[in-house]
Amino acid sequence: MAGVRLAAPLGALRQGYSAWAVGILLGLFAVAPILLALPAGRLADRHGYHIPLRVAVALTASGGLLALLSTWLMQGDFIVLCFAAMLTGGGSNFGLIAIQRTAGRTARDATDLRRVFSWLGLAPALSNVVGPVLAGVLIDLGGFRSAFAVMALLPLASLWWARRVPQETPPPRTPEQQRRSSWELLRAPGLRRLLLVNWLLSASWDVHTFVVPILGHERGFSASAIGAVLGVFAAAVALVRLLIPMLASRLREAQVLVAAMLGTGLVFAVYPFVQSAWMMGVCAVLLGLALGSVQPMVMTTLHQITPHDRHGEAIALRSMTINFSSAVMPLMFGLAGAALGAASLFWVMGALVAAGSLQARRISAEPPPLRT
Repeated sequence: MAGVRLAAPLGALRQGYSAWAVGILLGLFAVAPILLALPAGRLADRHGYHIPLRVAVALTASGGLLALLSTWLMQGDFIVLCFAAMLTGGGSNFGLIAIQRTAGRTARDATDLRRVFSWLGLAPALSNVVGPVLAGVLIDLGGFRSAFAVMALLPLASLWWARRVPQETPPPRTPEQQRRSSWELLRAPGLRRLLLVNWLLSASWDVHTFVVPILGHERGFSASAIGAVLGVFAAAVALVRLLIPMLASRLREAQVLVAAMLGTGLVFAVYPFVQSAWMMGVCAVLLGLALGSVQPMVMTTLHQITPHDRHGEAIALRSMTINFSSAVMPLMFGLAGAALGAASLFWVMGALVAAGSLQARRISAEPPPLRT
């Protein structure tokens, strides 16, 4: 998915499509996950890991094949790329929900959950490096056709690795369980607060990615300097996820979430005043350490406050929140930035995140729900 997400916009630009069209194309990678998240969660809860993974591979590989098909079309190629974006985005998220649900079930306690989700959090970070780099090299060496062909084959490797994952046979669901709506999970105050906290921190990630290139351009930084700032941010995210497994027994989810939110608010308050690239890099490292610690803690808490037989649905609700934010927030950032200035986005987002830490404190104060 990450490789197609790089190659498809580049192909559209080279075909003469506008930046607006490319923005639509990029947004479609997040639209399908919103629509498919709940079916993916329910399927994982009913059938375990392997069936949802096969669906995910079929969707993602089909998206790669459609992208490959677009290279032979003289007309309608952009429409085909749009369908490719939806299939690859939806398919990868479909698989991720099944993976996260199954990974959480390998843990014996809360400490194990933190370790599992810290290691698991490295996989998307690595794929967001390997996919675009591989696609870029293949485009330079053999053109878009070869890049899309390899991207279509990559998901098939998942099926080979999946053989090592034990088969799971979830218990039969009663008629009452089958009639339950996924939205009933939102009645639990703890889950609502957790999703709000997760959304605020996810939006902080998005606003950083959106604003740093703008601030760098305003300050006259080179493209390599701006890229380095974003690069050290990603490196800090990976570093903290490597450290969490070693510190898992000493960490508490609510404490980490509160510290991450207050730290994010503080960094955002300072960021607009920084004038040099290396100081922006320092801010990016601090922000990466804060935001990188969030995902393992959110996933650990999610597994603790939701019923055991509905983890897939709960993960799907979280996925919908994040993907909706990724699809809508850049447009809102653009409108707000044009009206208020790019720096003001950091201050507004920082204030919201810091205020949201009050909700993070209250999550741990609530008793866990009865397991069913």
